[in-house]
Amino acid sequence: SPAESRSPDSLESFSNLHSGCPSGSELNSDAEEAAGGDGGGERPGGPRERFPGQSVYHIKWVRWKEENTPVITQNENGPCPLLAIMNVLLLAWKIKLPPMMEIITAEQLMEYLGDYILDAKPKEISEIQRLNYEQNMSDAMAILHKLQTGLDVNVKFTGVRVFEYTPECIVFDLLDIPLYHGWLVDPQVADIVKAVGNCSYNQLVEKIISYKQSDNSELVSEGFVAEQFLNNTATQLTYHGLCELTSAVQEGELCVFFRNNHFSTMTKYKGQLYLLVTDQGFLTEEKVVWESLHNVDGDGNFCDSEFHLRPPSDPETVYRGQQDQIDQDYLMALSLQQEQQNQEINWEQIPEGISDLELAKKLQEEEDRRASQYYHEQEQAAAQVQVRNAVLQNMNQVQGAASPASGRQSGSNERKRKEPRDKEREKEKNSCVLL
Repeated sequence: SPAESRSPDSLESFSNLHSGCPSGSELNSDAEEAAGGDGGGERPGGPRERFPGQSVYHIKWVRWKEENTPVITQNENGPCPLLAIMNVLLLAWKIKLPPMMEIITAEQLMEYLGDYILDAKPKEISEIQRLNYEQNMSDAMAILHKLQTGLDVNVKFTGVRVFEYTPECIVFDLLDIPLYHGWLVDPQVADIVKAVGNCSYNQLVEKIISYKQSDNSELVSEGFVAEQFLNNTATQLTYHGLCELTSAVQEGELCVFFRNNHFSTMTKYKGQLYLLVTDQGFLTEEKVVWESLHNVDGDGNFCDSEFHLRPPSDPETVYRGQQDQIDQDYLMALSLQQEQQNQEINWEQIPEGISDLELAKKLQEEEDRRASQYYHEQEQAAAQVQVRNAVLQNMNQVQGAASPASGRQSGSNERKRKEPRDKEREKEKNSCVLL
């Protein structure tokens, strides 16, 4: 379309970029046919067919800090940089969507973002600051279209907010949204620190290739150390990075977390990091809003908007029927129990001077031990329940088999109970005769 082929020269053109874009009410009417209560699955005549060539995303409304707030969900090919940024602005209530809007196009998201940038322009600033801000806007304009496909972000391994300078990073500065990562080298591991140095990821890959082909054995060894570091941290999150990340992010801060070429909306609540759940598969799961980020393996716990532990209730996942509520209540109790146990850690026993990596490992080992103990107790409890059920079943079978002769058995037992009484009476009778 002509709107898609235009290359805007200024932010002012954003509001006119997609003037032919469907309104929110039109999108909602089509969303009713597309969603139909089946979790947002597409149907013939759904939004994808109604808006050919446009990326359409479903909106999930959650109760965030006592206010009904929209969250943009993501399909498997969604533009995660755009969605991560928009969700930060939506959760911060800096951008608001029409009430109960159910779907939105990528073009509309870009229009909302452009309008916000225009409105957020500082009003009272010096001439130098104004020129600097306009230059940043100009640089950001050149790459805003990449938000729909992906940004060129190149991490450095020395800090959670240290990235190689690229024009893409200006977008986050312009929007005042912090960008973090957790792929760090532990400064106490000297050989890795030397091998990695101040390289960015791209520079480190080139360095590894160059060093491994060198005739200098020391360089070859250093290249192998760097390569081993990348292999051992393929999840792009280290325990040292997680500790630094937890320390750097402010309580209640809304930011963007970069990992494995994916951008996620992140926040911190009571000292714990959480990632916003934007998978479209959880569209109907109102209680699944955040996922905890507490280890490098990525297996976090789902929580609601108030950060209470809430597993998914989809019967196709783990929980079925009434068992879902039982498990939810139990996991809630488990969460409180774990929180209490964590508070009972004797920090005085931790040696002074311990590194963040060693401390994180100790905490993880303690968590694994408690988890293992818990599962062991649950297995024992389950086994006891099975034994109890088996015993009850056998008793029912025995009683059922004995029921036809119950009267006769009762009489026989009655005679057995009477026989000792008769003997006593006979004994008393004989005693009377003797007297």
